[in-house]
Amino acid sequence: MSGECGSGENVAVSNKRCRNKKQTGKDVAVQGTNDSSIVSKCSMVNLGYFNDVFLKGFVNKTTRRAPLINRGYYVRAKAVDYSLRCFLQQTASYSQRQILSLGAGFDSLYFRLKASGELKNVVVYEVDFPDVVQRKATLIKNKQEFVELIGCIDEIRPTQMGHLYLSSMDYKLLGIDLTEIVELDNLLMQIGLNPACPTLILSEVVLTYMRVESSSAVIHWAADRFPSAIFVVYEQIRPNDPFGQVMQRHFTQLNSTLYALIQFPEKEAQRIRFLNEGWEECHCIDMNEFYVGFIPEQEKQRIEMLEPFDEYEEWHLKCSHYLILSASKGGLKCLFLHPPPGFHLKKIDTLNPLQITVSLCETETENPLLRRFAHCSSHIAPNIILISGGFGSRDGQHGRLKDVSLMIKNGPVWKCSSVRDQGSVHLLTERMFHSMTALCDKRCIIFGGRTSPLKPVTSLLCLNCDTSDGAISSIGLSVKEIECNGDVPLPRWRHSATEVIYKGLKYLFIYGGRNPRELVLNDWHFLNLEDYSWADIPVNGPTPESRHSHSACSWKGGVLIAGGLGAARIPLASIFHLRPTLSGFIWDRIETVSSFIPRYSHTAHIIGDKLLLLGGVTIQSDSIPEVTLIDLKTGQSFDYCIDSNLVKWPLMLHNHSSVLLVKECQVLVIGGGGNCFSFGTHLNHQPILLKLPEIR
Repeated sequence: MSGECGSGENVAVSNKRCRNKKQTGKDVAVQGTNDSSIVSKCSMVNLGYFNDVFLKGFVNKTTRRAPLINRGYYVRAKAVDYSLRCFLQQTASYSQRQILSLGAGFDSLYFRLKASGELKNVVVYEVDFPDVVQRKATLIKNKQEFVELIGCIDEIRPTQMGHLYLSSMDYKLLGIDLTEIVELDNLLMQIGLNPACPTLILSEVVLTYMRVESSSAVIHWAADRFPSAIFVVYEQIRPNDPFGQVMQRHFTQLNSTLYALIQFPEKEAQRIRFLNEGWEECHCIDMNEFYVGFIPEQEKQRIEMLEPFDEYEEWHLKCSHYLILSASKGGLKCLFLHPPPGFHLKKIDTLNPLQITVSLCETETENPLLRRFAHCSSHIAPNIILISGGFGSRDGQHGRLKDVSLMIKNGPVWKCSSVRDQGSVHLLTERMFHSMTALCDKRCIIFGGRTSPLKPVTSLLCLNCDTSDGAISSIGLSVKEIECNGDVPLPRWRHSATEVIYKGLKYLFIYGGRNPRELVLNDWHFLNLEDYSWADIPVNGPTPESRHSHSACSWKGGVLIAGGLGAARIPLASIFHLRPTLSGFIWDRIETVSSFIPRYSHTAHIIGDKLLLLGGVTIQSDSIPEVTLIDLKTGQSFDYCIDSNLVKWPLMLHNHSSVLLVKECQVLVIGGGGNCFSFGTHLNHQPILLKLPEIR
């Protein structure tokens, strides 16, 4: 039962389902999550994330998963392994201990711990659907390395046939539906489970597939049955935000509804649930908190080097939608999930945010050209917006884009189409997370970006659009590749590029970003926009923290840098002003009176002396306000949530672009979304308009 749904996989034995006539289609679908999960775990292990040589024994054909999925299963394995080891260490002095794994699927924890000598005086009981257990027992009996670890397999008595599929001195494999709680209790007692022993009950993505009354019965039974025990749960939370909606839809489409999410959607609701069912203490943290606080820095650095990775937004969103929970009683109270020394991930809550309205941008159709992320948009003329690159729909499939598109407003309607080729568009290359800066003289400079995390794009392009008559059919694009003079900066993406003026000359100020060799950059460069030479201009003051995926806006002749993801993989809330001086520039830190939630992958705009932050991703809060307005004179910040009732699809405000429409006092949001773990790619269907009367 344990697992998460993904694509169908080739497991080690044929999947002969529905032998039991009582099985429903939902039971079969839930069992299928085991097959997908074990292949994902194998992928993660094969790449060196986690050490488990026994998983491959349960898979016939391995498949390499995407880096995002590998990391997701890694942090899950580490959280469960941490809980197991805490239990084994805490109870080491006992003469008898036991682990009861509910919905164990093809989990290999018994073999992994037995081989390492960590199961002294421990009996492991595993429970799952009879069909899953029968397949697992067959695999075990047919593999010599498994049989040798188990030792002598007991003869199964006739009264146990149909439920007990494998039995040894310290390993029992039981096939029964967890909803049959009375029979489950009887069978466990019959095969030797001792309620008086310290017991760890483990449930990895299992209880949530059961109807609430059934899963609550299991929780209550365990609390009532064991005087000294701990119940460890790993499963989903937060179903109502956009990522949670995509997650729910994925499981519903696979006929594997997540019932617990409806009634117990957040960490606190889960905690209270266990306390109400008889457990004496309960602690839970999301997987961002676990990764930051419980995994050593050296281990994090090792993980970063295993394979190219650049899906930070989806990684943090996935981790914020899963928890590890420990409910305890008796002698095992206060055992798990207490933050270690040095844990510093402070959670910030948004208190009573104001509400703003959002409407769909009126376009001719839901144009696929506008469904993309990691792209750029620039306001190049009144009512004309240029869009370049990113990842989105291409010839009916998803992929990296190199096209340039135009949005032109005609009355209330925005029209969109690809720009007409003037013979130089072939210079455009596929790129994501680049910058496209619209200059005062109507040029657009494209700098940086990447195809893959190992292949940055190094060409610098100058785009010119002929927008003289404003007709979308007649607008053409000329593209010129620029050869720059001077010391060329490191290739990068997720950086910022902003126009500044120094001694009457225009420069492009490049700051921060990522590079294949450096996860986070902390340098800056000035490109003279007259002769395209890299200039050395003095910059003084306290240097900002390294960051990428931040925002940058022109302000008072300089640049305002806000947020971003720092070198410690923690979102930042700092704001710095690169202020011009007579001799160059100086960094000034902008202090805020009220703290605002750190974020990255947001967009920003300056209106007068106010900084508008739109969207983004955080790990320091269970929710992030869609809009934050910061008064740069007073330091006060104000949070707003979006009333998105008119939007009939999950509105994801990361990896998007946005354009400030000053005359209309609106912000036009284009694109956004990403690859949502194993739940599929979600792209915002069409642009939206935010009405912001407060910023006048």
